[in-house]
Amino acid sequence: QVQLVESGGGLVQAGGSLRLSCAASTSIASINAMGWYRQAPGKQRESVAQISSGGSTDYTDSVKGRFTISRDNARNTVYLQMNSLKPEDTAVYYCYADQRNGVLPVLRYWGQGTQVTVSS
Repeated sequence: QVQLVESGGGLVQAGGSLRLSCAASTSIASINAMGWYRQAPGKQRESVAQISSGGSTDYTDSVKGRFTISRDNARNTVYLQMNSLKPEDTAVYYCYADQRNGVLPVLRYWGQGTQVTVSS
């Protein structure tokens, strides 16, 4: 089982920056993809960014050019650097990790979420 603990959320003005961290309880070297989802009030949870074990990244269109996901295997941590924040980025951000499970589907673990609020 993998436990994920997020940090770095908070209140920021539009145009500002935040960096979210997601620390895993185990080595992420054994984990396939890690990433971030977000959920705004009254909306469905949406994928924001993902990074593979090999370092390939993928972003939802609305954050491309503004957000950067990275992983530090030595610290078992994934980061989401968020720049040029907009009020529409306001949401609870959730970290996830997909752990390899042999020939079975990967096991997905979630963090508890961290609130990001962007004021206009």
